[in-house]
Amino acid sequence: MKRKIHAEYTDPVDLIWLSTAQRCGMNVIRDDAVFAAWDGNQTLRIGTPETLDPDDSLAQMILHELCHALIAGPNGTTQEDWGLNYDLQEDQIFEHAALQLQAALADRVGMRSFFASTTDFRSYFDRIPAQPLQDQSDKATQLASAAFNRWKDGDWFQPIEKALLATSAIAETVAKFAPSESLWHSPSIFPDGN
Repeated sequence: MKRKIHAEYTDPVDLIWLSTAQRCGMNVIRDDAVFAAWDGNQTLRIGTPETLDPDDSLAQMILHELCHALIAGPNGTTQEDWGLNYDLQEDQIFEHAALQLQAALADRVGMRSFFASTTDFRSYFDRIPAQPLQDQSDKATQLASAAFNRWKDGDWFQPIEKALLATSAIAETVAKFAPSESLWHSPSIFPDGN
């Protein structure tokens, strides 16, 4: 006789960020045909674990896409992939702005390396200074600062802040048990663990 399953296991940090995405109006679907794609309505498709890099996490991916939504503002969220074409050089500024915002949000809980961007933009992310929104002479920083203020004054403040704090609480516990090669080992502000 087959055993009856009453509940299934889900990674707790995945649960936090899936719930956060939902509270922000995004339904997350795992899809091995994409890395990440926004439909301009309510569906965010994110690659399945086997299609992502070993240092990608669902939490980091969702936070990054929430940052894109905040950078894009209300008009941009109604467009596929936030209205961006990554083949165009001029659209890279919006990616840089999203990365700066991502660093600023992660810094609030001391988890920049945990929430660090992957892909080809990792080298840019690693160069973001300790005060990511300080250099207002930079257009990407101006966009990120405006998005940060939009976040602090908007409906997404509470869900994202709670998710960051909850992830930090889990990290504090897990870091004590994680091996040195684990992302959980030192989820601190800077990638080298300092």
